[in-house]
Amino acid sequence: MPQPRSRPRLRIACAAVIMAGGLVGCSVSAKSAAPEEKAFPFSGQTLNVKSHDIPTDLVAADRHDIKVTRWFDHKPGSSTTLRWELRDETLDLEAGCTGLAFCDARFRVEVPRGVKVLRDGRATDLRGS
Repeated sequence: MPQPRSRPRLRIACAAVIMAGGLVGCSVSAKSAAPEEKAFPFSGQTLNVKSHDIPTDLVAADRHDIKVTRWFDHKPGSSTTLRWELRDETLDLEAGCTGLAFCDARFRVEVPRGVKVLRDGRATDLRGS
């Protein structure tokens, strides 16, 4: 007697549930990552922050340099791309993973008061300290 046609679908559904359950332990969160900090000397009037769609808080602060704090979490074995550099008046922030990888990132950028800040080339407002 032939098997009902729903058997292959049931097997696929069961495999999907098992795989999804296995990924639950793979979650990562920048909220639990240890912060890293880096300061950049800055004397310009305008700063363009390229954040590559990574959550980035831009904050006005009483300082003369630019302070960047990065939170980055990833699973061991992930191929990561980390960059934070200031060239001229552009701050380039990148943190991510490639391939089948699990990672999460966020940044906080403290900028001297009075500096005009752009986010990816567009004007943006700064938060208070």
